[in-house]
Amino acid sequence: MEKVLVLIVGAGPSGLAVAACLSELSIPYCIIEREDCSASLWRKRTYDRLKLHLAKEFCELPHMSYPRDTPTYIPKEQFVRYVDAYVDHFNIFPKYSTSVESCKYDEVSNCWDVMAHDKVTGLEIEYTARFLVVATGENSEGIIPEIPGLHDFPGEVIHSSSYKSWNNYAGKGVLVVGCGNSGMEIAYDLASHGVETSVVIRSPLHVMTKGLINLGMKLFNWRLPLKFVDFILVTFANIRFGDLSKYGIVRPNMGPLLLKAKTGRSAVIDVGTIELIKKGFIKVLGPISRIRRNSVEFEDGKECSYDSIVFATGYKSTANRWLKNGESMLNNNGMPKREFPNHWKGGNGLYCVGLAMKGLAGISHDAKSVAADIKYIVDSMGPF
Repeated sequence: MEKVLVLIVGAGPSGLAVAACLSELSIPYCIIEREDCSASLWRKRTYDRLKLHLAKEFCELPHMSYPRDTPTYIPKEQFVRYVDAYVDHFNIFPKYSTSVESCKYDEVSNCWDVMAHDKVTGLEIEYTARFLVVATGENSEGIIPEIPGLHDFPGEVIHSSSYKSWNNYAGKGVLVVGCGNSGMEIAYDLASHGVETSVVIRSPLHVMTKGLINLGMKLFNWRLPLKFVDFILVTFANIRFGDLSKYGIVRPNMGPLLLKAKTGRSAVIDVGTIELIKKGFIKVLGPISRIRRNSVEFEDGKECSYDSIVFATGYKSTANRWLKNGESMLNNNGMPKREFPNHWKGGNGLYCVGLAMKGLAGISHDAKSVAADIKYIVDSMGPF
């Protein structure tokens, strides 16, 4: 059994950010990670052409800026190098290949009892921690919706987390299900290389450019009212893209920044997808009703055949699978009960980082708040 003051579960950007903030306050911790590397989502489950959608000043982890020559919008390989430098700079040593099996609060010892499995040695490890930080992220597991007939589809079915590039799909017909940033960029990657591509758009969405979102965030930081900023963004977007409703793309009633703040849903940052939709290289389709072998039927009566389906239908938190007694902080979906910025603290020394759907900027906010709170409690409680 290992007795620790703070146990951080997860060594993605969230867990690493907490570790760095605790180090700055001279608070000892232990960080464990189920994968064999840090930031596994970025290394293993993102497509090759990915760049950060926000400008670099909104994507820094706490206490370490990007090098001066870093481009405004950072490619994933460069972000991974930044993460590696971050780990080295703060002397973070995660215990990799260590998967939490169960975790519960002990009312007698006033500590969290954590059972973990070392996937290399096969041994069970028990931790007892005064403070527990859930940093496993909102993107722990990809979601593939249940669709009648999907299991009988003879072609390839993958989640977007397994998609790398168009190379594997040359000469095929591909249906991309989902119209968030991943789905729209994957559709662009396919269609721009000659792959026959369709995309399912089921919900209203905002289409912006990186420059517009960057402008909006700067205006908001200047304390302009959010609704006024949204009005500016939508006006410029209409000038840039025109009326997209005739292409099957309808804007939400709520503005892009307010929608993000209220629901966590981001605007789509266009990388060229809209132009390919307008030119007919990407076909826009509505919701799927069912699948019959390689034929997909849609709710409007259309029917098309495909070789592959890519589900860009989001992710979910898996914290509730292993965390017991977490109801003071998390709901049934493993997400915070309280709204940002008051979501990061539960009872009995329980915290979460990176579950507010606020991206890297939200992670930085959470990590600083959690570390400061732990520091305050530790200073008032005496020796552990």
